[in-house]
Amino acid sequence: MARLFGTDGVRGVANEELTPMLAMKLGQAGVCVLTGKKKPVIIVGSDTRISGDMLGNALMAGICSMGADVLYAGIIPTPAIAYLTKKHKADAGVVISASHNSVEFNGIKFFDKNGFKLPDELEDRMEALIRDDFKGIRFPTGTDIGCVRYLEGASDEYVEHSIRSAYVDLKGLKIVADCAEGASYYTSVTALKKLGADVIAIHNDPDGTNINDKCGSTHMEELVSRVKKEKADVGLAFDGDADRLLAVDEKGNVVDGDQIMAIVGNYLKDKGKLKNNTIVVTVMTNLGFVLMAKKNGIKIETTKVGDRYVLERMKEIGATLGGENSGHVILLDENTTGDGLLSALHLLQVIVDSKKKLSELSKIMTVLPQALVNAKVSNDKKDRYLEYPKIKEAIDELEKRFAGEGRVLIRPSGTEPKVRVMIEGKDKAVIEEEASKLAKLIEKTMK
Repeated sequence: MARLFGTDGVRGVANEELTPMLAMKLGQAGVCVLTGKKKPVIIVGSDTRISGDMLGNALMAGICSMGADVLYAGIIPTPAIAYLTKKHKADAGVVISASHNSVEFNGIKFFDKNGFKLPDELEDRMEALIRDDFKGIRFPTGTDIGCVRYLEGASDEYVEHSIRSAYVDLKGLKIVADCAEGASYYTSVTALKKLGADVIAIHNDPDGTNINDKCGSTHMEELVSRVKKEKADVGLAFDGDADRLLAVDEKGNVVDGDQIMAIVGNYLKDKGKLKNNTIVVTVMTNLGFVLMAKKNGIKIETTKVGDRYVLERMKEIGATLGGENSGHVILLDENTTGDGLLSALHLLQVIVDSKKKLSELSKIMTVLPQALVNAKVSNDKKDRYLEYPKIKEAIDELEKRFAGEGRVLIRPSGTEPKVRVMIEGKDKAVIEEEASKLAKLIEKTMK
């Protein structure tokens, strides 16, 4: 049977792959593995998708059935749960969210008592308990059963923390904020307005079914159009659980996570606040970022894809900035996970302090063209693509062809039934054609 946990918790189609029964068992396993005292407390929150109530109640039932109490924070960004878990000295935190995925998906991700995502070892222990049907585990009864309490004002606590962490006077700035019909619909707009910005909020009316629907950081077209129409200074695009951020400059150009890290990283370096002059990134980071770092005296550490692997490396070497080009940016001095709002405030801080337009700031790095094409492959096969000779030969041939002038990166998705094909090089038309051909070959061969 395939591993339950992917790169970002347990994720799948709600009520089909991720069922209430599984959610309940994950709650039970979380208490067993992540807590060690009588009446532990676990903070729970969710994004706006309709299945959140179903899975959340099942998860909280599982937690209570193991004798732990729940502090329920309601609809709230993922990074808020990470922050609140540590602030309120809870024993763990859990978010019910499928991040940037469409409404039919949902997910469950855990944080330890310090607000960090779990290492593989702890996830494996939770999974083993579930597969062994909690053999030997005693379930409490009577007054030892846990209960659910509500954490009133949780979103405002997070907003105030974000403002304190990266205070910037935004008076005179016009900002279009795309909230993806997700968890940032209140927090991001509230924070920006409190700091004095003229905020035009779009996709901030979630109804449970419209999360990430042609909006947010995975669908930038409307934000680009609106920034130009409103003559705004900047556009900000969050995803469904608000742990990532992409931006749009005043001319309508998309500014991705690599560019945001380059802008913020160089600003922090100039202020003497970039610890060890190091930024941690993933193998998906654009080669243009690597060239920028070399030119500006910044060291680069590279990990496999997944913001939790970035975080693990940051902790190992003492770095305070890291992230992914998809928009997960970790500012470890202020929070323990990717945080879209904090990323936005730091980016805006550079714009305000430098008195430069975002289009000018983003020139600090040249983005080399990348072609990313997804091949649909079943979850039970997606890790085995190199076992197919035709696919391996095609990859080897492309790597030889692009050596020195680009690169080929193939990886299975950690959260979806897909193999991602990424080719980077100088000629966009060529790399798009080759990426498409390889993705089709993978789909056909791995049927």
